[in-house]
Amino acid sequence: MRHGIQHPARLVPLAFLAAIALGTGLLMLPGAWAADGNSPWLTALFTATSAVCVTGLAVVDTGTAWSPFGQGVILLLFQVGGFGIMTGATLLGLLVSQRLRLATRLVAQAETRSLGLGDVMGVLKLILAVTLAVEATAAAVLTLQFHVGHGQPLGRALWNGVFHAVSAFNNAGLSTYSDSLVGFATDPVVLLPVMLAIMIGGVGFPVLFEMHRQRGGWSKWSVHTRITLAGSAFLLVAGMGAILALEWHHTLGGHGLVGKLLGAAFHSVSARTAGFNTLDVGAMASETWAIHYVLMFIGGGSAGTAGGIKVTTFFLLGFVVWAEVRGQRDVTAFNRRIAVDAQRQALTVALLGMALLAFATLALMALTALPLEVLMFEAISAFATVGLSTGITAQLPPAAQLVLVALMFIGRVGTITVATALALRSRPRAYRYPEEHPIVG
Repeated sequence: MRHGIQHPARLVPLAFLAAIALGTGLLMLPGAWAADGNSPWLTALFTATSAVCVTGLAVVDTGTAWSPFGQGVILLLFQVGGFGIMTGATLLGLLVSQRLRLATRLVAQAETRSLGLGDVMGVLKLILAVTLAVEATAAAVLTLQFHVGHGQPLGRALWNGVFHAVSAFNNAGLSTYSDSLVGFATDPVVLLPVMLAIMIGGVGFPVLFEMHRQRGGWSKWSVHTRITLAGSAFLLVAGMGAILALEWHHTLGGHGLVGKLLGAAFHSVSARTAGFNTLDVGAMASETWAIHYVLMFIGGGSAGTAGGIKVTTFFLLGFVVWAEVRGQRDVTAFNRRIAVDAQRQALTVALLGMALLAFATLALMALTALPLEVLMFEAISAFATVGLSTGITAQLPPAAQLVLVALMFIGRVGTITVATALALRSRPRAYRYPEEHPIVG
């Protein structure tokens, strides 16, 4: 095991920090700011962190505050962040040398969560192929619709199409439009490609790799893939139903039936990872915000561009509870016994995430006079790298914005670091202590 700086659990966050530092420097160049002079350092830091950590929170309007060069830097940052610093470095090494050293494979595994060292090469190739294919396809459809359907000049339509395609696939949620995608709330030709790109990017590359490799269907797939797909489908339908019920006569009130269904489905997808919005989040009911708390905290699939504690973590804990309620000694899912190590890791990730959010929300409350519900929304959105906001991000004082910067960074690399460190530290003991049963409940 490597204990120095090259340990995978240390390399991943350091690489993200380096990308954020570089992005901050580039965004502070005079040519990146649309107005005269340089951007404020905190604005550059916040934007670079949001882009690299594929979050989508913004303290300035991306489409007007940044120059074309600045917007290009932002696009590059969330492409690099979504693709994974270590994944990109490993692919470059693969292209140069056509082979990977064991240490490099370990680093790649820490970022891609591949099932084994032998899978890393295949996962990395699939990442590149899927990234290029999905982004190119979505960009082509969006460009055509922006140009033909909405009358934008071809150059502008092309830039907007590419920017939103890359942002959607990487679950970044940053938009060149001041109101995100509210102007296209009833346009399925714009929203459906964005939704598909979000879901493909957020499901996780190990799932895509297994679906590509094991073409026998559901019965051939691993428990991880089944939990991710079934859990994502359940959350999509449940979130859509809840948003429809709560916002039918509210933010969805001005839409027809198709517009209501499209808006609810889009926000159910976006709330778990992406950060785009077609409805005014700040005008939603408090109950809808609560639904968003849950969806954002859960997030998407492991090793994808989504954030949160991940679908598998949440549903694994659900299986643990179900087994305990039924008095079963083993935790099972899809006729497979779940390893105790996986259960403990899921519990650790979930509880650490909840503890971090509790402290961060308290810090935000101490730094501002805003209501708890909007501060909690902002904190969960930052930690889960979602990017949705009730509209308070730019109003927060500098200290509170720095809290969000820390949350975005920890939310993006924290689960990687914690999960990798837990897995690498796992080792059997040569002895066991006597067992006792403390009173629970």
